[in-house]
Amino acid sequence: MPLMLLVVALVATVCALPAQAGAQPPGAQPPGAQPLPAADPGTLPPGFLWGVSSSGFQSEGSSPDSNWTRYVAAGKTDDKVGSAVDSRHRYRSDIALAKSLGVTVYRVGVEWARIEPKPGVIDRRELAYYDDMIAAIVSAGMRPMITLDHWVYPGWVAARGGWANASTPQAWLRNARFVVDRYAHDNPLWITINEPTIYIVNELRMGGLPAAASATMRDRLVDVHTSIYRYIHQRQPAAMVSSNIAYVPTVEPIVDTAFADRVRDSLDFIGLDYYYSASVTDLSAVNAATGKNWNATVSADGIYYSLRDLARRFPGKPLYVVETGMPTENGKPRPDGYRRGDHLRDLVYWVGRARADRIPVIGFNYWSLTDNYEWGSYTPRFGLYTVDVKTDPTLRRQPTDAVPAYRDITARNGVGSAYRPTRPAQWCSLAAAPASCGQPVR
Repeated sequence: MPLMLLVVALVATVCALPAQAGAQPPGAQPPGAQPLPAADPGTLPPGFLWGVSSSGFQSEGSSPDSNWTRYVAAGKTDDKVGSAVDSRHRYRSDIALAKSLGVTVYRVGVEWARIEPKPGVIDRRELAYYDDMIAAIVSAGMRPMITLDHWVYPGWVAARGGWANASTPQAWLRNARFVVDRYAHDNPLWITINEPTIYIVNELRMGGLPAAASATMRDRLVDVHTSIYRYIHQRQPAAMVSSNIAYVPTVEPIVDTAFADRVRDSLDFIGLDYYYSASVTDLSAVNAATGKNWNATVSADGIYYSLRDLARRFPGKPLYVVETGMPTENGKPRPDGYRRGDHLRDLVYWVGRARADRIPVIGFNYWSLTDNYEWGSYTPRFGLYTVDVKTDPTLRRQPTDAVPAYRDITARNGVGSAYRPTRPAQWCSLAAAPASCGQPVR
């Protein structure tokens, strides 16, 4: 989570707190507390979608010229991207790992920089790779979730000024339509633009966008999203299309005015990315902005409040957890002792609780199938399978304790009626303040 957004979040938090919040002892239930549900939160409904997430640049390796390879070459990152986890050549075995988890959705990116290395020139070998990858996902009994833009564009676009150049939207749409034409027959779910707000912040941070052009990029992302949304539905009438929201504690309703609110009529579902939370007694989420996100609180109950908030602000829209997970430092135990398997089960419990409370969540993807390149560093690890990129030349996928946990979850379609979270809900959560504090879940 970028520092700028966190500073805004923490300032807004102080203003948003209920006046009595600091006076209540831990465990007290204010009058607005959410009642217990009638339905079983441990079991999700039939047809609920379980999945895993990944992205192209972060996992593929063999990276072609792009804005991000240029940021790396300019010394703006801690680590070189190198081979990443080499999913470019190991995608079939990675798909087999996903299938073994029992999931039914596999999120991938089709990288513009890889398939159009020069203006108007299609790399047929790389296109054949994506053809085979998508076909392998379908053959494994999973539905692809295809991301059209996961923050990476070709080097020739970067040379022209990226999103500050007036020609970029037209070039973006030409590529996006090509991808849609190619894979619409596989009935994928679609993510048009990954976390648009954070996309803009990263372009500013890395120098790919001048500060004066931030509003221009935002407006152009709105335009290309709405345009490709219409095009996808022409080619795939029953398509489910979205652009996922990186949920910023407390201030998300304000952040959403820049993009999500403007495209709400072009969202078939609301995609949620949830990672960090905060409370009156725990503001450690600031560590996510200082490069030590493994020290940031990852309280699982925050996903409930995020879903509830989005359901209230986007009534009638299904919700899908496109990304969620937990960072560790180089795979070491977290300072707070939270294990990946326990955190995963706790997240699923709270998603089930949301569904039991009639919040229309339809799917859950874990970020990520394997560790990968976290936009400049290999230190943060999010994978169900850990990969020690910097010291293991074999790039062996080693299962974490979350692998058997996820297999059990998909087999029973939840965590079971007897399950209770390993960690208590935060007292006066600020995930979606003020409601998450004034209307806590019991």
